[in-house]
Amino acid sequence: MNILITGGSGFIGQALVASLKSHHLTILTRNKRKAAKKLGDGHDYIESLQGLTHLNGFDIVINLAGEPIIAKRWTDKQKHKICHSRWDITARITALIQDSKTPPSCFISGSAIGFYGAHGDEMIDEHTSPHNEFSHDICATWEGLALQAQSDKTRVCILRTGIVLGKNGGALKKMALPFRLGLGGPIGDGEQGMSWVHLDDMITLIHFMITNPAVHGIFNATSPTPVSNKVFSKALADTFNRPAKLTMPTWAMRILLGEMASLMTQGQFVLPKRALEAGFNFKYTQLGSALNNIYPD
Repeated sequence: MNILITGGSGFIGQALVASLKSHHLTILTRNKRKAAKKLGDGHDYIESLQGLTHLNGFDIVINLAGEPIIAKRWTDKQKHKICHSRWDITARITALIQDSKTPPSCFISGSAIGFYGAHGDEMIDEHTSPHNEFSHDICATWEGLALQAQSDKTRVCILRTGIVLGKNGGALKKMALPFRLGLGGPIGDGEQGMSWVHLDDMITLIHFMITNPAVHGIFNATSPTPVSNKVFSKALADTFNRPAKLTMPTWAMRILLGEMASLMTQGQFVLPKRALEAGFNFKYTQLGSALNNIYPD
């Protein structure tokens, strides 16, 4: 297949590109030389979509681009960058699909479980009504732009992604060091939800969407067994044979991160109801086995 990928140099994107190496990939990147060094020379690289007038010839489009949400403090400038790094490219892809005579058969576009906002200890799925806050605003507009590409020729799949666990990137890479040193522990009371998914399951779910023509719409990319921050902290500490007794107070998180602290102090318990109903089988449903796979020693 001919596949167009945005965000291929990111944590999830690198694993996805490696998994699709038997196909012809065109990868959108800001720096072709750096991307080729990271992803390999056997792909086509483009630095902009502006020179394209359609997406005829592409079978699949996978859109994972976007400024990392937790990269920097949420100033007004950073919020604008977080939003428009997602919205603008998604709007452009949708416009190109709409202008295609033979458009891609499938458009897979990223989103996040931040769509739902804070829900306390409630178990939520794709049918749960969201709370209106910044993370929801990002995702609602992002998803709406992607869904405009839906037609009888193109099915759109939206991935509301949780905390993706892998060794070489994402949240776990940042969390691992203090836990290795025995300095990790819960945030606040530790009761907030952490909806996680192993990177392998994330990539397999994308493949599932590619190969199942009946699949379309919204999907939570999370394990069927979300846990509390307290349980997550203990499991990660146990992986390194360390205690998890140090607690990061909520007020300290707010001082350090400002509004962005809400992502870590509130959390969510999100279930992948639609993926399970579609027949997708998660390999890693238990947090302990997922962490042991990532850190076998």
